Amino acid sequence: MHPISALPLESRDTFWRTLQTFCMTRILITVVLLVYFGISAIRGEQASDRFADWQTCLLYLLLAIGFGLMSAYVKRRFMLQLLTQLVIDIGAISLLYVFAGGARSGLAILYLFPLSGAAILAPLVIALFFVSIVTLVLLGESVYQTFTSMADVSPSQAGLYGAAFFAAIFLINRLAARLIKQEALAAQRGRDLQLQEAINRLVIADMGDGILVVGDDTEVFAGNPAAERMLGMSVAYGRPRYKLADLPALGPIADAFAAWRKGDSLRMAHDGSSSIYVTVKPVGGNTRGNTRDGRRDLASHLKLRFATVEGVGLTNDRTVIFLQDVSEIENQAQQLKLASMGRLTASIAHEVRNPLSAISHAASLLGEDALDPTQKRLLNIVSDNVVRLNRLIEDILKLSRKAHAQTDPVRLAPFLSELVSELGATHKMAPGLIRLEDTAHLQVRFDPLHLREIVVNLLTNALRYASGRPGSISIHAVLPTANRLELHIQDDGPAITPEVRAHLFEPFYTTSSKGTGLGLYVARELCLNNGAMLDYEYRTDLPGGGQDAGEPSGRFVITFAI
Repeated sequence: MHPISALPLESRDTFWRTLQTFCMTRILITVVLLVYFGISAIRGEQASDRFADWQTCLLYLLLAIGFGLMSAYVKRRFMLQLLTQLVIDIGAISLLYVFAGGARSGLAILYLFPLSGAAILAPLVIALFFVSIVTLVLLGESVYQTFTSMADVSPSQAGLYGAAFFAAIFLINRLAARLIKQEALAAQRGRDLQLQEAINRLVIADMGDGILVVGDDTEVFAGNPAAERMLGMSVAYGRPRYKLADLPALGPIADAFAAWRKGDSLRMAHDGSSSIYVTVKPVGGNTRGNTRDGRRDLASHLKLRFATVEGVGLTNDRTVIFLQDVSEIENQAQQLKLASMGRLTASIAHEVRNPLSAISHAASLLGEDALDPTQKRLLNIVSDNVVRLNRLIEDILKLSRKAHAQTDPVRLAPFLSELVSELGATHKMAPGLIRLEDTAHLQVRFDPLHLREIVVNLLTNALRYASGRPGSISIHAVLPTANRLELHIQDDGPAITPEVRAHLFEPFYTTSSKGTGLGLYVARELCLNNGAMLDYEYRTDLPGGGQDAGEPSGRFVITFAI
């Protein structure tokens, strides 16, 4: 056994606690002896011969209390305190043993208490030394009783006690030494584990990618600062407070997690196809405080990757969700795309628009002299296609003009009312076809011309698919958080399928034979240029649209930063 000074701090504390327990046990044994002598005195069993026992026990009790206080408040010189206590223990027990009549008293078993303490707290040599002293005391007392003509006393009994003490103390010492080594090893492993955990937390906290640890029921157990910034919420480590499925803003992550669990996760992991892209609006409604080319991030476009935590003996599964914000990557790609689009715009404006004007003018002149119905029909086809190409050129030219945004305060109520009235007169709509919810006292900072173009584009699409009944198109504003405003535009027509939704805002993508595929793309770019966001969402928590209550309905959502 090593000296206590050479042991780790945890093992030293264990030694001192064991010594304090040793002292408390000594006090308890002394009290029991006093009770025993008291009962014997009451019964009148050799009361006159017990005076020395009483004195010894009382003195022993006072010393035991002093040792207990010293071990608790003076944690120095451990070995000196232990040796002093062992000497006092053996001396006091020896006096009691002799006064009680030696082997006939049966008090020899009390020696096991100090000897066990020596075996546990002292090196083996010291423990065996005290066993030798006790054995010599037992043998000496036995020889003395033999010489005083006590026929019922035999030195062999003392020898058996000594042999038993030697065997017991050796076994206890070896077991204690093994336990001390195991404790030192466990303490070292614990320190290594704490160090590794501290390193892991530091690395995870410094990562640019977000990390969420969730259970099977989407309960969030842990997360790093990057995930908190992306999602706009705080995560208490190891103390779940909510589920992903309970927060509407985190619904896309919960849906992606459910889809991943339903699929063949092993196959997805091997194929490298376990990544899912979602758009999440911050839970707290806070933007991340950074702007990119005047575009404020009202939502995070995240790349999700899932990994199951596997380990022996784990009763509850945990899944680690890695979140990577790809908004910056998309922004860079967007800049490259806009640069290419600018060059294309200049080329189209110069090379196509002038010949197109000549074709349109020539078709108009031919139309003045054309009398044959076949010729008129062919000229109408030419005119329609000229108009379509001219609209395509106008949409492309808007991409280069959109950078010049003048963000002024716009009150939504009068702005939308005037816009709906003009649209009704232009398209000859039935009264009440567009239902405008109360948007009083709401205003946003937006370029009025850009906002007008966006809303007209969305309403024109809605007119194409709505049923035409009164209120089949609705416009309503929602305040999900204190610093975010959403404008919802929806109709009672069929919702856009997820397959079409995936390509909805891509340039030149259209499902209509008369469309150019640039309307929604330009609308989203105008929103981004004004610090807003346009998206198509499936909601169940808002009225309108003609769908049954609780059934998801699709609508275009413009999100403004207030």
